[in-house]
Amino acid sequence: MSRFFTSSIGQKFFMSITGIFLMLFLLVHLSVNSLLLVGDGELFNVAANFMGSNFIMKIIEPILALGLILHIFYATYITLKNQKARPQNYQVMNRSKADWAAKNMFILGGLILIFLVIHLGNFFWHVKFGTVDPISYNGGKEIHDLYSLVSGLFINWWWYDVIYILGAVFLFLHLTHGFWSAFQTLGWNNDKWIKRLKVIAYIYAIIIAGGFATIPAYFLIKYVV
Repeated sequence: MSRFFTSSIGQKFFMSITGIFLMLFLLVHLSVNSLLLVGDGELFNVAANFMGSNFIMKIIEPILALGLILHIFYATYITLKNQKARPQNYQVMNRSKADWAAKNMFILGGLILIFLVIHLGNFFWHVKFGTVDPISYNGGKEIHDLYSLVSGLFINWWWYDVIYILGAVFLFLHLTHGFWSAFQTLGWNNDKWIKRLKVIAYIYAIIIAGGFATIPAYFLIKYVV
């Protein structure tokens, strides 16, 4: 078993599994964040506080962090190993046969990582280690006013809206290849399924990236422009 995870196939398999796990998380994360567009923020506050306080998420959170770290590690290791192993002529010949996202997955991943660090610094760090104003609804239990934290950043710093939208674009490009490539590694690699998975990949990427880009665009158009 240890040889499997140190082999090229095992490394790609593990990167695919962590990638699928992260893609499932994106769906959940977008579902909660979409509530920013509904009402006065109460639904978002209730949902976000629930996600941040229930015991299931407390278990998933470190697993998610580990999955992200391992995904980045294996992606970096495999990319560097492939660059070292392949002659330059081989790379040039094969670049013409691959789509742009496939040729630049490592660069796209790096750009997404930069955005993620900015995102975590502005939201996650404040929630976990900073001070977030409390709020209560109908005399109920006080919860963190995360809506004001998020919306305030989008409204007061227009350039962050642009960064967030660019991050969504990078994510879209990364997902268009990463989605079907992950399933291909797991064995769905016949011609019929590859064509289907590529279509599903674009649909998924549009939903995820479009959903995340819509949020800052909404605040930018409504409160800034």
